[in-house]
Parts: sequence; C-alpha cells; structure tokens
Amino acid sequence: MPVRGRPVAAVALRRGARAAWATGLGLRRGRAARAKGARELRLACEELGPTFMKLGQLASVRPDLVPPEVVFELERLRERVPAVPLDEVRAIVAAELGAPPERVFASFDPEPVATASIAQVHRATLAAAYRPVVGEPLPAGAPLAVKVVRPGVAEAIAADVAWARRWLARLARWPSVRRWRASALLDEFEASLARELDLRREGRFADRFAFDFADDPRVLAPRVVWRHTTRRVLVTEYVEGWRLSELGDAERAGIDARGLAVHGAEVFLRQVLVHGRFHADLHPANLFVTPDGRVCYLDFGIVGRTEPAQREAIAQVLVALAYGDPGRALRASRALGLEVPDALVPAVRARVAELVATHLTGPAPTDLRGFAFGFLAMLSDLRIAIPEGYGLLVKALVTVEGVARALYPDIDILRTAGPYATRLVAAQLLRPERLRARAPAALRAALQELLA
Repeated sequence: MPVRGRPVAAVALRRGARAAWATGLGLRRGRAARAKGARELRLACEELGPTFMKLGQLASVRPDLVPPEVVFELERLRERVPAVPLDEVRAIVAAELGAPPERVFASFDPEPVATASIAQVHRATLAAAYRPVVGEPLPAGAPLAVKVVRPGVAEAIAADVAWARRWLARLARWPSVRRWRASALLDEFEASLARELDLRREGRFADRFAFDFADDPRVLAPRVVWRHTTRRVLVTEYVEGWRLSELGDAERAGIDARGLAVHGAEVFLRQVLVHGRFHADLHPANLFVTPDGRVCYLDFGIVGRTEPAQREAIAQVLVALAYGDPGRALRASRALGLEVPDALVPAVRARVAELVATHLTGPAPTDLRGFAFGFLAMLSDLRIAIPEGYGLLVKALVTVEGVARALYPDIDILRTAGPYATRLVAAQLLRPERLRARAPAALRAALQELLA
C-alpha cells in the first residue's frame, strides 16, 4: 500500500508544481497546456499508489466532474500492484468461508492470475456440483475464479482519503480546484469504493447481466457461486478465452471476432436503452472472446443506470447524431439534464454543428471520441454543468468505440448504433399508452391546420 504523510505530500507537491509550470500557473490556455497538466496528474496517481490509482480510474469515467483532457489521460492508468502473500489470502478465505481454501475447494492455485488495488484473483476448482442463480449447473471439478479483497485495503483507503480531504481544504482557494469539483469527486470515490469493497454487489450485477442476456447466445457473464461468496470473497466460474490483444489467435481458430466486435456495440446499447443498467468500466482487460465464439464480460464493479425517460432521450440523441442533426441532439439532451443558458444556445448549436460535420459525417468512419472530446471541452470552457449520468454514458460510449476501433479501425460504432436506436425510438413512439397520451394534442393540431 502507498506511503502516507510527508512522502505523499512530496509527490503531490512535485507533480503539482510541474503541472502548474506546464499551464503557466493557469494562465496558458488551450488543450496542449491542459494535456500537460493532466499527464502530471496521471503520473502522480501512479506514484502515490493503489488508492490514488483507484481515484484516478474513477475520475476517468466521470467527465461531468473533471475536464476531458484529464478523463482521457487518466484512462491510461495501469495498476502495478504486488501480490498479497498466500498466508494472508488463506486467512481471509478462512475467516469468510469458515475454512482455508484447500478445504473449501478441490484445488486452489497459490499463484494469483490477476492482482489489483482492491483484490486479487486465484484459480481453484469446485469441490461439489452447484446450481447458480442464472445458467446451467456447474459440475464438481469446474474451474473457478476466486476474487479476494486485499487485507487492510479499507483502512488504507480511509487514511488516504482523510489526507486528500485535508489537502483539498487547503487548495480550495484555487479556482481550478473549485472548478473540478474535487470534493464531489472525493465523495463519489468514497461511495464507489464502499460499494466495490463489498464483492456481493459485483456478484449480483453479474447475475443480473447474465439474466438480461440469457437470450443472446453470443454474450456471457461468469456464473456466480453464491455458496462461497461473501463481502470479501467472490467466487465465479473461470472462463477460458482470448484477450482482445490476442484476437489473431481467435480468428485463426475460426472465431468471427469482427462480428463479435460489432455485436458488442448493440449489446452495450441494449444495456443502456432496454435494461437501464450498463457496464461502465469496459476496457480490454474486462472483455475477451471464448473458444465457442462468445464475448465474456468481467468485473462489474462500476455500473451505470438509466431511467425510462433517459433511455428515450438517449435513443433520440444517438439517432440525431447518427443522421447529423445537431439541433435535435441538443433538444433531446435537455431530458438528460443538460441545461444550456438561453444566451449560449446559438454558440452551442453552432459548435455542435461544427463538431458533427468534422467528426460524424462524411464517407470515413465516424469519430465518436473526437466528437465527445470536443463537446465536453466546449461545455467545460463555457462553464455548462455536465449531468452525472450524461458524462458517465458519454465516456462509456467512447470506450466501446475505442475497444472496437483498436481491433478493427474501420468499424463505425455510431452508424451501427443508428439503425438500432431508430428501431427503439419507433417502438417507443408507437406504444399504445404514448399514442393515447399524444392523440388529443395531435387532433388539435390537425384541426387547427384544417381550419386555418
């Protein structure tokens, strides 16, 4: 875990001074200056250790709280966390499950297959057959992934957050700190970490995801073994497959990896627009392809949610962007909480039209990331608040595009989304209750037109 006190302050002050110098103490404007400051922030998080790495990762999916340059720089954070000694892992499993792992499971690999700031994962095998909440039964001897929360992590996080709060109180006089709403981000960080430290929540969402996509033969979430799952231990089936960086091997094995990448965009839209809950931490480490040609989703620690009214508005925004209609996109965005002052509407509309023309129209594949970067930067420059759910969704959409585009540069996620979103909008418009609600207004409008 990270050191605290004076060493932490030394790292923060050194990186902060470099960021201040890069931006001319806030006097230098433009993306280049802001990008240099964002880079120093990322490097500081990496130096300061796991707690600050998690804080940076949370910030990277919250463009409503931090500038876009920081969002896209922090997504480059990579955890380099040493493994917890086996004796400590055994102690946690014994405390949670009533016996050491060698007695709970048919076998338990002492070497972890993954380590992170919150938990690490070991392979094991199931001792007795188990029927999960969703999916087919798991037979005895089935391979398992055992995720164990690192010892002392809750106390370490509490100490680091207390240190960060003291420094934020001292730095609150700086306009840039106030503008980033750093205190709000820290509050969200504490709440998010409290949720992430309870692995039962991750297990419940994995089950929910599996239920939502039970009718999709190309989507998979690992089955949860609730018999061996507690607050600090999560046990799921271990799914074999290829990481996204290994898709050449998958294709040589006969997998239609490109088709799965396109299908993944529709899967994400279905999460957002139909089920109202979506995996908000998608990156290559959380997705891989199985030998039977499915996409497997892992690590449901960060989840976004959408209400019915938001889903309709999101579909409208996607349709408008896919067909190059910035005015309609802005109108639909109001339902998502995006409030543009009347005096700024002409400037915002003109800027959005320019961004659409630059990034979303023309023969080349659309550039959703470029559009989102420009759009969020414009809102930030104009001091227009970005609603929480709106920012989380924009970042998730950009991440889905980034994952697909990294594999196949010519994939066009927005144009893939357009027809799907159009079908959803049409279905919403034709719902009987909606037609009944709109019928009187439509009749009055028709009569006025006829009698005019």
